[in-house]
Amino acid sequence: MAHDEHISAIATALQRRQAILFVGAGISMNVGLPSWTCLIEHMLADLDLAQIGRDATYQEIAEYYRLQHGSLSRLVDWMKREWQISPEQLKNSELHRLIVELDFPLIYTTNYDANLELSYQAFGRPYARITSAKDIATATVGFTHIVKYHGDFSDPDTLVLTESDYFDRLSFDAPLDIKFRSDAFASTMLFVGYSMSDLNIRFLLHRLWSIWQQTGLDRHRPPLFLFMHEPSEVQTHVLKRWGVTVISGDGESSGDSLSRFLKRLVEQRSEPDQ
Repeated sequence: MAHDEHISAIATALQRRQAILFVGAGISMNVGLPSWTCLIEHMLADLDLAQIGRDATYQEIAEYYRLQHGSLSRLVDWMKREWQISPEQLKNSELHRLIVELDFPLIYTTNYDANLELSYQAFGRPYARITSAKDIATATVGFTHIVKYHGDFSDPDTLVLTESDYFDRLSFDAPLDIKFRSDAFASTMLFVGYSMSDLNIRFLLHRLWSIWQQTGLDRHRPPLFLFMHEPSEVQTHVLKRWGVTVISGDGESSGDSLSRFLKRLVEQRSEPDQ
């Protein structure tokens, strides 16, 4: 079957506890959370910028929002209300069930919501949430570590949302960046729920490739996979240049494709010869 070799490589890394799952907004949208478009429309309406703000990025709009309101508190309160999913909904989400069942030792996510954490609670699995240097130092060993790479609603100051926030992270030297660099050097990685229109993830993938290139030892780099429902030929070849293997879906929708892929990964990981 298609991608058997890639699935086997990820399953083997899971067995060895040397695998990282990187989760994007597409996972949360599959359980009904608003899209980035909804966030942009809310900020524009709140700022009365329905017309002139259409050409700006959401980072620029968020920057202007903070300048106008003095903080992002009001926006974060709205996001907390609108981006909340009940435990029952998460229990009924096949994607979240499969993610928990796969038992990745490390999960990174750029999502602000707590749906991954709530999924682990709903299915009775222990985890440790990491949003700061303090959490890195005190996280319980042996549990799945869920690293909130762009912050968490529980601490609005950690959110990477405005243009300045993203520019500040470009140096790639914040505590969570240092941890990620270290983890990435020793683990097979799988990215899910991302679109390659996301410049921040493209920057991250390129930065990892660049760091490995500088070592002169890139032939020893662990595999890095990115799952996409319908990748274009351009995306596939550009990412291959950066050492990223694109795994394409075969379902009717992005959610269906990813569910089928994760099911196959669960089956492969469970085989005794892995």
